[in-house]
Amino acid sequence: MIDVDRAKEIILNEISPLKKKERLNFFSCLNRISAQDVKAKENIPPFNNSAMDGFAVRANDLIGASRKSPKILEVIEDLPAGYVAKKSIKAGQAIRIMTGAPMPKGADAVVMVEETRSRNDTVEIYKEIKVGENVRYAGEDVKKGKVVIKKGSLLKSGHIGMLASLGASKVKVFKRPKVAILATGDELVNVDERLGPGKIRNSNAYSLYSQVVKTGAIPILLGIARDKKADLKTKIKKGLSADMLLISGGISVGKYDYVKDVLKGLGLEMKFWRVAMRPGKPLAFGIIKRTPVFGLPGNPVSSMVSFEVFVKPAIFKMLGRKTDGAKEVKAAIKEEIIKKKGLRYFLRAKTAWQNEAYVTKTTGPQGSGQLKSMAIANSLIILPEKEERMEKGRMVTVRFLD
Repeated sequence: MIDVDRAKEIILNEISPLKKKERLNFFSCLNRISAQDVKAKENIPPFNNSAMDGFAVRANDLIGASRKSPKILEVIEDLPAGYVAKKSIKAGQAIRIMTGAPMPKGADAVVMVEETRSRNDTVEIYKEIKVGENVRYAGEDVKKGKVVIKKGSLLKSGHIGMLASLGASKVKVFKRPKVAILATGDELVNVDERLGPGKIRNSNAYSLYSQVVKTGAIPILLGIARDKKADLKTKIKKGLSADMLLISGGISVGKYDYVKDVLKGLGLEMKFWRVAMRPGKPLAFGIIKRTPVFGLPGNPVSSMVSFEVFVKPAIFKMLGRKTDGAKEVKAAIKEEIIKKKGLRYFLRAKTAWQNEAYVTKTTGPQGSGQLKSMAIANSLIILPEKEERMEKGRMVTVRFLD
């Protein structure tokens, strides 16, 4: 049995980012990883423009302007966004301008409409203004030729908008890994089947499916393999065509837990089995012909926690992401917790920001088969191996699930 950190280190050392790339429409790239540096082919904004609705002016014309002593300028043109001024501004003149409209020749600032009062063909202005005030200059956001999005970036909504601004309609991104999911056990029935004596519904496959979707990978459901070596072998071989294989159940030491034997028969290079954690101790990891294989515990919560701690970082590395994106904070526990020394605990919890600090409380009984406590949790309390008793109010590490 190895500790959590060593297990994670072994896994990540065996995982490599996928080298396969694809070129997609930019609006299909949300939450994908850029496989290229994206450079600006033009300045953003492409021209000097107004940041406000107001009046384009010469700053020198407004020296000394105030509410008591307004400056009066001649309004020579109206300029909406999308058009170019026909006239140039000279001393004592202004052009009424809308946000985003190009700056007229002769103007060097914009006074916002709230500091003015229009009177027929003139405008009273009640404020001095500096050169460049309320002006967005060409290239102020992005300079032509500069790298705007680096290779390896996770493309979020802001990136999609930036790609649109750049006119980058096609973008290279890394392909998403395919993750095969196999549930095992004679006791399992499908979701829409009636429960017979001793049977339970297959929930693990669908919990794992949703967790894989959240990472950005592509889940592939292989169905249920019965506790028979031939059935296990057939379905596992099918799963090995994916980039990663997750097997739920059958990995422990029970009489009918054949998964390890079948995997070894298929050439598994076992890297470890059993991790010093709760829930999730009966976890196995190995490689078959370059395909990473996770043997996850059969208990629902153990399976989900093991995914969060080990599988998620592995998928993110395949995707080319540098971190798993999970937020960890320090929080005060609202109850006393007793644990077994030598194991790292991951307790389902609700964590909230209260009175300028985080507080956290478990979501109820922590048995590895009690899925409800996972369903209502937003975080995991992480308790280190050396601890046995955590007093109420003690600061602990919390990992958010969303």
